[in-house]
Amino acid sequence: MENSNIVSTDVLIVGGGPSGLSTAIHLANILHERGESKRIMLIEKGDSIGAHILSGAVIKPDVFKELLPYVDFSEIPFDSEVTKDTTVRLSADSSFALPFHPPYMNNIGNKITSLGKLCKYLATIAESKGVEIYTGFAVDEILYDEGRVVGVKTKDTGIDHHGNKMPNYQEGTKVHAKITILAEGTRGNLAKTVIDRFDLDAGKNPQVYSLGIKELWSVPDGNIEAGQVYHTMGYPLENDEFGGGFIYGLSDNRVALGLVVGLDYKDPTFDIHAAMQVWKTHPFVSKILEGGTIKEFGAKTLPEGGYYSIPKLYTDNLMIVGDSAGLVAMPALKGVHLSIKSGMLAASTAANALKKDDFSENELSNYEKAFNDSFIHKELYKTRNFRQAFSKGLVKGGLQFATQLLTGGAGLLGRLSIEKDNETLKPLSEYDKALFKERFADKLEFDKVLTFDKVTDVFYSKAKHDEEQPVHLVVDEEKMKRNIDIYGAPCQYFCPAEVYELHIDKSGEKELRIHAENCVHCKTCDIKSPNSAITWIPPYGGDGPDYEYM
Repeated sequence: MENSNIVSTDVLIVGGGPSGLSTAIHLANILHERGESKRIMLIEKGDSIGAHILSGAVIKPDVFKELLPYVDFSEIPFDSEVTKDTTVRLSADSSFALPFHPPYMNNIGNKITSLGKLCKYLATIAESKGVEIYTGFAVDEILYDEGRVVGVKTKDTGIDHHGNKMPNYQEGTKVHAKITILAEGTRGNLAKTVIDRFDLDAGKNPQVYSLGIKELWSVPDGNIEAGQVYHTMGYPLENDEFGGGFIYGLSDNRVALGLVVGLDYKDPTFDIHAAMQVWKTHPFVSKILEGGTIKEFGAKTLPEGGYYSIPKLYTDNLMIVGDSAGLVAMPALKGVHLSIKSGMLAASTAANALKKDDFSENELSNYEKAFNDSFIHKELYKTRNFRQAFSKGLVKGGLQFATQLLTGGAGLLGRLSIEKDNETLKPLSEYDKALFKERFADKLEFDKVLTFDKVTDVFYSKAKHDEEQPVHLVVDEEKMKRNIDIYGAPCQYFCPAEVYELHIDKSGEKELRIHAENCVHCKTCDIKSPNSAITWIPPYGGDGPDYEYM
């Protein structure tokens, strides 16, 4: 990026994941076909494209034929094709393979891949088409002029913990754009800001999320075959804890596996990272990992609210795509193809707006019209009540889902409501079941061979942060004090990277200590903290995890 403090571009894309890259590629294609020349700029906070990208990932591949019609499909870096797909019900000491696929969960013919590696590939295509990609730049501010979005500002650097400018201080760059497209991924900090400022979620259900914990392992020959997929339900989760496990066989005797759990759970001591370690000790899982070694670790939140939680996707000079827009199809737990398609729709809208030199809300509303005519709408609408139903528990949710299947997604009760994730915890004094830390007290000592504590796992994320900078996790002290008193500092449990530590001194005084250097940017704290006591903001560009094959 130019050294000038102000840069101008025609289209600015914030985020180098699948939605941002597909936006850039499709827009470049359209402009090339028209013989038009426009500047397209993409900014990514990770040190490189893919460094902050994590997904399972099993992908519906057909959308790539639409995005890249001129590319030999075999050149796209998918890892394996799904040849075996089994759903397994786990109890504490047994397993049962279901004789059928649960609705929407058949993956035969889909592709297993590293989404990070796939994004690196897409970035090379985008750059070959003239898209300017700048990695290692965190963006923490939307720029406005007379109430309209006019671009963004990258984060100031060279500031110490107290907010003082150091000798290496550098003011962030203002990037002015005719159209800004937010492709930040889950819980985008800029998207959250504009949704609130322009009331884009008026009349919508609150967005709700799951947290996925993932590890990549190398295992002995024969433990699992490439293309084998297993999804588990049940143990170690109870009926009112939504989620399940995944195990994906990759090439070269590698396996991607993890546990994904809804953040609407009620137990203030529930620890999804610990639950994943307990899950790995189940014989069905541990036999696949036997003799293997961990290679990578990461964590990511997923938007699961579905159709009724999607905000208005546009305002003057701005559109929102991908996970930032909440585009994940449940119960299939698929979002990559939706992200790519949303990027293509936004690109087409942007191309027409550029041709007309009209970037108004009225012109950009064509994005939503195209969205409603696309397969994205069709997929999300037919399961529009799914996640809300299962917020009532597995049994009630299953019954309601059955009625939804019979009624095209409507169910018998019409549109269902859902609580925000940070409003579902019960106070410790009122929790009427065995707490998670008590349920699994005998299983929470980790051997660092099969199971790992959080700090050990974070090592395998290669997370790094400039420790001189202001802490990027902003804590409201008064709200946090209430959270400690009422809920026992749930952040020490829900954070998968041991960023938050409750320290109790000899007098019994309780204090929250923050280890921001551990953060893997999952944003669980921003989502789950009661009273919104914690706000995640981006640290310096390039900081955070450095995933290779996640």
